Amino acid sequence: MRRSAVAALALALTAGIAAPVSAATEPPRPAFYEVPATVSGAAGDVLRTEPLTFSVDPAGLSTLVMTSTRVMYVSTDRTGAAYAVTGSILVPKTPWIGVGRRPIIGYAVGTQGLADRCAPSRQQSEGLEYESLLIKGLIERGYAVAITDYQGLGTAGVHTYMNRVVQGRAVLDSVRAAQRLTGSGLSTANPVAIMGYSQGGGAAASAAELAAAYAPELAIKGTVAGAVPADLPAVLDHLDGSLYAAFALDGMRGLAAGYNVDLTPYLNAAGAQAMDQVEGECVTDLANHAFVSTTSLTRTGASASVLMTQEPFKTIIAQQRIGTMKPSMPVLLVHSLLDDVIPYAVGRSLAKTWCSKGTNVYLSSTLTPTHIGADLVDYGPRAYAFLEARFAGLPQLSNCWAL
Repeated sequence: MRRSAVAALALALTAGIAAPVSAATEPPRPAFYEVPATVSGAAGDVLRTEPLTFSVDPAGLSTLVMTSTRVMYVSTDRTGAAYAVTGSILVPKTPWIGVGRRPIIGYAVGTQGLADRCAPSRQQSEGLEYESLLIKGLIERGYAVAITDYQGLGTAGVHTYMNRVVQGRAVLDSVRAAQRLTGSGLSTANPVAIMGYSQGGGAAASAAELAAAYAPELAIKGTVAGAVPADLPAVLDHLDGSLYAAFALDGMRGLAAGYNVDLTPYLNAAGAQAMDQVEGECVTDLANHAFVSTTSLTRTGASASVLMTQEPFKTIIAQQRIGTMKPSMPVLLVHSLLDDVIPYAVGRSLAKTWCSKGTNVYLSSTLTPTHIGADLVDYGPRAYAFLEARFAGLPQLSNCWAL
């Protein structure tokens, strides 16, 4: 979440909250997002493209400096089955003047919501994508940017929010799609980096862990991940009943979708309604579920934390843990001690775990208040500096010794 999310939240809290839009009443998706009846091909293969207007500013000046393409490409779910995912690929029109070839950034967006209308590749054209300014900074540095919409965000089905493997693969395959996009001027010879914050931090961190086995041909020079939700039980427990309770509900709905779990036996009428509502909402609808406790949504009155200790949820949650594999590239973790969404202890624990596995990790700890504040103030500048150093061939000095 960034500026637009903050503004929308403030508006909702001060002006009253309209009835949330359910998935059943969401407008039909544009034709581009209707997936083929059969999806085949290798992971990263491009299925469909169309021009995309990336509206960073009211005058639409972005079209003068970059080529923007909306894409549909092949990725694989947690079982290895192929599916179609959409996204966008942005390539600067100016020649690359840095070392070697133009770098490609696999960009993992933060929480957008679960509704199809929240897909980044749709919001980019509408000037509503809150990550746009950070992405613009990457374009200004001459980088190509591949942005995934993730599974089920924009396309049919429920967005599998917080599913570790699916999100990581979608990011890696977006880079492959950029390399295979006709006319992009990109190939496997272009150096790569991965970045993301919040949900995107989790997806980026997952991609870092999966890359060596899943996409070994990618020349990934580094990964920068901010406020990584590496330990879902700790994160969901922290969010439950808070201002950001909607994120916990998104997690419940997204994980259930990714594992084909029917939540009906566990929910009361209010819980079933809440699951339907979040499926049709974007992050700007955050206030609709502010301070809602999951104890008010379950049949037994048990909290989500209690349910997570029981099967099938116990096994599902365990499989989302980030830190069980060693990234094969340098990693920068950025996390504020005053983060009010993803506890700092979660990020520090991830850093220590990766350090114990021999990963080159630098944990950049900040004191900027709030999750959004650290994103706005800390994450961007640190990410840009990290990327410039990695693409220049400079080594990262780990601070594992200090953790």
